[in-house]
Amino acid sequence: MEPISLDVLLASVGKEVGVSPWREVTQTMIDQFADATDDHQFIHCDPERAKNETPFGGTIAHGFLSLSLLSAMTFETMPPLEKGKMGVNHGFDSLRFLAPVKTGARIRTRFVLADVKVRPSGWVQTAHDVTIEIEGSKKPALTARWLTLTLIEREPETA
Repeated sequence: MEPISLDVLLASVGKEVGVSPWREVTQTMIDQFADATDDHQFIHCDPERAKNETPFGGTIAHGFLSLSLLSAMTFETMPPLEKGKMGVNHGFDSLRFLAPVKTGARIRTRFVLADVKVRPSGWVQTAHDVTIEIEGSKKPALTARWLTLTLIEREPETA
């Protein structure tokens, strides 16, 4: 994917800037996330018990697993910024988990560029309104305003 200029980024504020490919959420992914986060609640890790004791009909992904997939879906979907050296998470202005992601479901992210701030320090802050959609569901898994920072390579100063 070809990098985009800062001017193109700034002109994209208020527009949908990408939709990621569908990605299946598997029980293996859920189990590995449970191991990494030490969250082994049965609704995530015990398919039989989750089937019998929850309204979900089986296991569901951790909300934070769905959220953590934003980075991967961004790399699949969004072009990098020209002269961008690195990107980091800056936070969320809002985040709501709206529907469970059942094991085996496919999700994707819709990205709307809400704001861009160019900082004098060389960082560019972007705010994306993101919606993680569940295939076949009218209700999304989550919505959020996601803030990221990209460090821009500076031009050498001339004497």
